[in-house]
Amino acid sequence: MFDAFFFWYNSLTDSLVGSLGLFAVGLVLLIKGGDWFVDSATGVAKRFRVPEIIIGATVVSIGTTLPEVMVSATAAMNQNGAIAYGNAIGSIICNTSLIAALTIAIRPAPVNRKAITMPVLFFFISAAIYLVAAYGFGSFDRWLGIVMLAVFAVYMILTIRQGFKNPVAAEDHEAEGGPQDSLLKDVIVLVISAALIAVGADMLEGSSVSLATMAGIPTEVVGVTIVALCTSLPELVTAITALAKGHGALSLGNIIGANIFNLVLVSGVAVTLSPFQVPEGSTVFGYNTSLVMELPLMVGVMALMTLPALFKKKLFRWQGAALLAIYVTFVVLQVLIALHVL
Repeated sequence: MFDAFFFWYNSLTDSLVGSLGLFAVGLVLLIKGGDWFVDSATGVAKRFRVPEIIIGATVVSIGTTLPEVMVSATAAMNQNGAIAYGNAIGSIICNTSLIAALTIAIRPAPVNRKAITMPVLFFFISAAIYLVAAYGFGSFDRWLGIVMLAVFAVYMILTIRQGFKNPVAAEDHEAEGGPQDSLLKDVIVLVISAALIAVGADMLEGSSVSLATMAGIPTEVVGVTIVALCTSLPELVTAITALAKGHGALSLGNIIGANIFNLVLVSGVAVTLSPFQVPEGSTVFGYNTSLVMELPLMVGVMALMTLPALFKKKLFRWQGAALLAIYVTFVVLQVLIALHVL
């Protein structure tokens, strides 16, 4: 029975319509699975009386990054390092120059410099590790993945300590109905949602590679644009919700946290499971696109978003406009690269 299923599944990825269908189904499973995972994990944490701020800094943040984790981990284990690599970098570029840029351009907000200093510092430390691996070694070895995961652990510990030292007022959310029934329901949904994310990630990764192969597009280009945008949808929903409720600064914090997770958690898991070389399938004017465009852009857009916020304690509309212009230019260049114009 399983052999017949896998034969049918593999035959779907061999056709354009089948690959597009798997891509769409995988995307839906990722989004809904991530949404249910966050809700059920938050419910479990509340029943064990975990403070709200800690839930936000850990369960919710990790939950919204799970699509990237699963897609990159699946790609790495399937020896598609270009998807794993491009997804992490592309998600950071997308989070910053599209999602955060929209909220900044529409409604710039004051910034709590004390609250974002540590996350910004951790991002650039993580980025420095990433750059050393890419430019210095040309590969991401298992020891580097372990270092990334260690940085992630330190960041989480410091974030949790800061949360307990500086608690914020929160409503007391008591679970309705019987606590045992509710807890059992949350645990069941947690398991099911995790399975949906895993299956969705496999579908999205497999169909992306198939579509790239059919179109003759380097898989790195697909990973850094389409896959990165799709796996960043939870952050987009969070940002839009925060903006609608007038919490622009909260959106900024979520984006910075998600970007850190993309570097040290998403990449850390993928590299630890299956090390890979820096992709060389995409070039611009004869140079590796990743080294001359994507990595510098990843650091540049974060600097453009965070440094004025740190020094001026506020966000400016011109930052959002500039970041959006950068993202549009980036996507256009990727299309030109895919069409072999550059």
